[in-house]
Amino acid sequence: MTSKPGTAAAWRLGIDLGGTKIEVAALDPAGAVRLRRRVATPRDYDAGIAAIAGLVEGAEAELGGRGTVGIGIPGSENPETRLIRGANSTWLNGKPLGADLAARLDRPVRLSNDANCLAMSEAADGAGAGYGSVFAVILGTGCGGGLVVNGRLVGGRNHVAGEWGHNPLPWMSAAEHPGPRCWCGQHGCLETFLSGPALAADADGPEARDASGLPARAASGDSAAQAALDRHADRLARALAAVVNILDPDVFVLGGGLSNMAHLYEALPRLIPRHVFSDAFSTPIRRAMHGDSSGVFGAARLW
Repeated sequence: MTSKPGTAAAWRLGIDLGGTKIEVAALDPAGAVRLRRRVATPRDYDAGIAAIAGLVEGAEAELGGRGTVGIGIPGSENPETRLIRGANSTWLNGKPLGADLAARLDRPVRLSNDANCLAMSEAADGAGAGYGSVFAVILGTGCGGGLVVNGRLVGGRNHVAGEWGHNPLPWMSAAEHPGPRCWCGQHGCLETFLSGPALAADADGPEARDASGLPARAASGDSAAQAALDRHADRLARALAAVVNILDPDVFVLGGGLSNMAHLYEALPRLIPRHVFSDAFSTPIRRAMHGDSSGVFGAARLW
């Protein structure tokens, strides 16, 4: 059902601003998806603004009404300056994305980290539905996290809650220390160990970027692939155990391309308890129900 042109509609529009594509999705008042469109991501700020505006305006023309706009970004907004920081799509950094989009679209917009949007989506009606506290993790080109408690996103005073990927790998071995240099300037960030490119490089050398074939290779007897997967699972277990020791969430939800690796859901419940400061560990570890759609659905739910 769509509204006639010119009438008000309670659409919630979500934008997922990714490294390779920008996607828009429209949710109706019941939370059902009514429209989805995507375009390639420009590598230029002004072109990016135009692409986002074009998606929003095109969606609203098709739906026949204006909506709220939430945007998931690969970084965060400084709460004082309102400039983007920490985005691995570096053309966003230092730019007033929220203000520029609000002016372009003639309405307020809400921005949040893409991992926060994953958490919002999965807590609402995905793998985290029904749990009081949900910690969602993106394991893809980058690595990040988001926290939802009782249906509300926890952004934090400084808007960096959930920036799990830029904490150091805990309980490093001598061979792991100090860890690879991260694009953020630090060494040993979780992203440099747990992202897809990091896993690929661990298995096949620094030029490798694609880890998707490693489980099949390991199953066929490739010892280098199996060893890299084992190291990755152990490191992910340590990283999640640190979250348990601080937040003790009710459920972990894994998203991003590496969340499709089935062995993680067998290995992690066995490995995490070694590092949890407790004699009991029963936290479920679930694969994101909405897959790569979680980001755009969660962005729409920022309103």
